[in-house]
Amino acid sequence: MTDIQAGITPKPIIPQNYYRLPWSLTDNGISWLEVTTACNLSCKGCYRPKAGGHKTLEEIADDLSVFKRERKSDCMSIAGGDPLVHPKIVEIVSMIKKGGWKPIVNTNGLALTPALLKKLKQAGAFGFTFHIDTSQDRRDSRAKTEKEHNELRQKLAEMVKAEGGLSCSFNQTVTSDTLKEVPEVLNWAKKYPETVNTIVFILYREPRLYGNFDFYANGKKIPLGDTYEKTEQVRWGGNRPIKAPEVVEKIREVMPEYEPSAYLNGTEDANATKWLIGSRICNSDTTFGFVTPRFMEWVQQGHRFFQGKWLSYSSPKFLDAGRSALLAFSLIDKDMRKSFGNFLVDGLKNPLRFFKKAYIQSFTIIQPIDFLADGRASMCDGCPDMTVHKGKLYWSCRLEEIKEYGAWITAVPKEKNATTTPSKNTPVVEENNYLSN
Repeated sequence: MTDIQAGITPKPIIPQNYYRLPWSLTDNGISWLEVTTACNLSCKGCYRPKAGGHKTLEEIADDLSVFKRERKSDCMSIAGGDPLVHPKIVEIVSMIKKGGWKPIVNTNGLALTPALLKKLKQAGAFGFTFHIDTSQDRRDSRAKTEKEHNELRQKLAEMVKAEGGLSCSFNQTVTSDTLKEVPEVLNWAKKYPETVNTIVFILYREPRLYGNFDFYANGKKIPLGDTYEKTEQVRWGGNRPIKAPEVVEKIREVMPEYEPSAYLNGTEDANATKWLIGSRICNSDTTFGFVTPRFMEWVQQGHRFFQGKWLSYSSPKFLDAGRSALLAFSLIDKDMRKSFGNFLVDGLKNPLRFFKKAYIQSFTIIQPIDFLADGRASMCDGCPDMTVHKGKLYWSCRLEEIKEYGAWITAVPKEKNATTTPSKNTPVVEENNYLSN
């Protein structure tokens, strides 16, 4: 069966129409713990050097104490490198669980086995986020397209499902070249809302895409883009930084009714949707509708009231309760009432469908750092991926700047430098251009 609302006119992406997630530097849904720089894959576009190795349990305990002191959060994303190559990953998960966070393992999945999965669950793991895309040269998949990678995604999702009680998400880096493949991943994910809880599209960013700038650290010009100048890297990374509305267009090719409900904006551009979240209520055949901003607000505020924290990852039990969510919120939200009406219409056509589970499945778009035309760096306002380095909180996506230069880099438009002239073929990022659809 096709989606019930197929053929509707898509709405433009205007962040003011959605619920602005109430996350901040000190009070957030997520924190980001990097336990190792080691990794068992080499990915094009990766900005994490593999030198440095594993953190000790004592170092990890110190990082957790900083989070505990300076940042309240619901879950702890365990990252790297790849955290599954850390020899103490089970102990790390246990430490995080005992500290009061939901441990979320961010991994490429290469080292995951059913036996390790069971140990991680027993230690307190809440869920997994698998990063799989065509930037990776994998031993477990020779796929050349995102569609071909769906077989591997399916294998990992089924492994998590077999263990039971764990959330399962997938990340995919998207470039201007791979943007066209977004629908293929969605066509796969929409068939399995009971096992695939979330798909996250992370928009590729690196200095070469902002070639109209010179970069400086501590007052000195630096060759920031040199790391990305290898032929293979350039070929994979595309030729421009794409924006969240472009991914929305691709999502709507598969789900015309796709409508976001929550967002985080940019630190320098209020109209940027740096995190954009849309969640559908569905079964494996039919989309009944997308949750509303009011639904997201009630869920966040309810979790805050009962748990004392803003919600990030929902439990599989909650995500399996799509029918209950439709019924409850249809009483107070007219837009949710429309979705409940779609559910009733679907059931009247085939009464057996009334007994079929409905699920909540989310699609998130993350648009990292953007350099505006005047050189300002627009970050995610209320960044969920803040990490700890030497006792201080930093944006995880820019941590290498601190490690290498001891300071944030700054961008200066080349046309303002007397000694350089911008290339005519270099893309310029204009301010306030996120409303186009």
